[in-house]
Amino acid sequence: MQALRIFTFLIFAIFSSTAALAQPLYAITMHGDPALPADYTHFPYVNPDVKKGGHITYGVVGTYDNLNPFILKSMRTTARGMWDPEFGNLVYESLMQRSRDEPFTMYGLLAQTVEWDEDRTFIQFNLNPAAKWSDGQPLTADDVIFSFNLLREKGRSPFSNRLDSVEKMEKVGDSSVRFTFNKKADRETPMILALSVPILPKHAINPDTFDQTSLTPPIGSGPYRVKTVNPGESITFERNPDYWAKDLPSKVGMDNYDTISVDYFLQETTLFEAFKKGDVDVYEDGSPGHWADAYDFPAVSSGEVVKDVFTPKLPSGMLGFVFNTRRPIFANPKVREGLSLAFDFEWVNRNLSSNAYTRTESFWQNSDLSSYGVPANQRELEMLGPIKNRIDPAVLDGTYKLPVSDGSGRDRTVLKQAVDLLREGGYTIRDGKMVDANGRQLSFEIMTQNIDQERIAIAYRRSLELLGIAVAIRTVDDSQYQRRTISFDYDMIMKVYPSSLSPGIEQISYWSSQTRNKEGSSNFAGVADPDVDTLISHILTARNADDFRDAVRSFDRLLISGHYLVPLYHIDDQWIARHKRVGHPETLPLYGYQLPVWWDATVQ
Repeated sequence: MQALRIFTFLIFAIFSSTAALAQPLYAITMHGDPALPADYTHFPYVNPDVKKGGHITYGVVGTYDNLNPFILKSMRTTARGMWDPEFGNLVYESLMQRSRDEPFTMYGLLAQTVEWDEDRTFIQFNLNPAAKWSDGQPLTADDVIFSFNLLREKGRSPFSNRLDSVEKMEKVGDSSVRFTFNKKADRETPMILALSVPILPKHAINPDTFDQTSLTPPIGSGPYRVKTVNPGESITFERNPDYWAKDLPSKVGMDNYDTISVDYFLQETTLFEAFKKGDVDVYEDGSPGHWADAYDFPAVSSGEVVKDVFTPKLPSGMLGFVFNTRRPIFANPKVREGLSLAFDFEWVNRNLSSNAYTRTESFWQNSDLSSYGVPANQRELEMLGPIKNRIDPAVLDGTYKLPVSDGSGRDRTVLKQAVDLLREGGYTIRDGKMVDANGRQLSFEIMTQNIDQERIAIAYRRSLELLGIAVAIRTVDDSQYQRRTISFDYDMIMKVYPSSLSPGIEQISYWSSQTRNKEGSSNFAGVADPDVDTLISHILTARNADDFRDAVRSFDRLLISGHYLVPLYHIDDQWIARHKRVGHPETLPLYGYQLPVWWDATVQ
């Protein structure tokens, strides 16, 4: 009898524990608990009492010829706003909504609640019964399953890869979908499924033609519908008055304009002129010289144009000249390191940027995730294992720092360090030229996409020419730039590696062996290194905040030691100019200003 009681108790305990773990959740987070309670009414950084109406016009440089952002054929030429983290996902939506005031927390959207277990071996999305498409049809579990399958078969990366970590996708009841994971999954996998996959209408899409470009306005579940299409020039969206989620807590204070237009320009200078005239309502500025000198026009003097400075609590990210290591000339890390040292930041900062920039020396600088100035602790060393032998000792003990030049543009001490490293990489100066053992001069092309990039490239070339290195600079139009970057047809390009407080699966696209030769990936440097792959896996499998921090720091150390790019600089502030009729909340979220929560202040 006693044995029977014990057995009964164990069965009850197991059942109770399992049931508790599978209780529906209103929000999920990568580490820790959501900041907002279950009865939250809106995100902290919105104005819940905003008066909706009016219009906004954004401006972008480029073109578009397609309204489907999920296929390879139009990866870089899809109209902005369809599925857009900057302007907002106007037409399509994901299962959950991310809070921009927390490192990585998501709240209910298409999925009203979710269920998962402690080990995250599965996740179940329970759809909001109010969710519907813009044509009034209900959004169903069949739509979710259809979307994942269609994107796997005909979508571009990364949408085509989302089911790689899923062993089984099944419909549960009438309005739930459960994903059971395989061994490829990690702790971020359920978060990615919740946030990074658009849900598409099964009844309104022909799978046979989905992978073809199209300018036909689509049906979505989002707050806006496509109103007018002017290919390559502009697109206008109109707010759906019957939008199903307009009163949902995760959407309150957002989607505030009746119409949103995106105008396209061939050059940045033309875009700025349109802003000055009032044809474009906001202008995001990233140039210190431009920010300081370009706003001497009547609309600024009268107060019609307002210059805002925001300081988010974000890591710096990394801007740099990226070496395409698929090219044999950049295969040797000593060569890459030597070329990196030749960039004279102090000269560039003083002569081209009014000393506005800070040198970037870590991918997560200005955050607790950065390895800069921080010696590796015991846990990090254990994570690294034998990989620590590949890391620069100065990077490992936290003393690493890029050399500071005298600002002359020809600092002999720094240039000698560069020459010494290039010699270790097989190059010597002969008859004024940097040549290899066969007498071939070290030469390469920097591909740029605008005047600002070209100016920095010219300054860099100036230093390299002092070492006998031949550098060509080619500035190409937007379409050519996108084609060549997609196919990795370049020697060197300038790229930004954005960073967040929750790095994760996007690091695979940037650095993983599996993306080195995958067209359309963000592996611009062509990295294929099993040690890099290992450290990415540490980030993705970390179970607590301390392990996560140490995993990112160790990864940061390996990237720095790999010299995959020439580190440039960053600014801690965000600069944006706006016409005063555009209003925004006073509260700034963790991730900086968010355009989707701004509004037309002329609406009464």
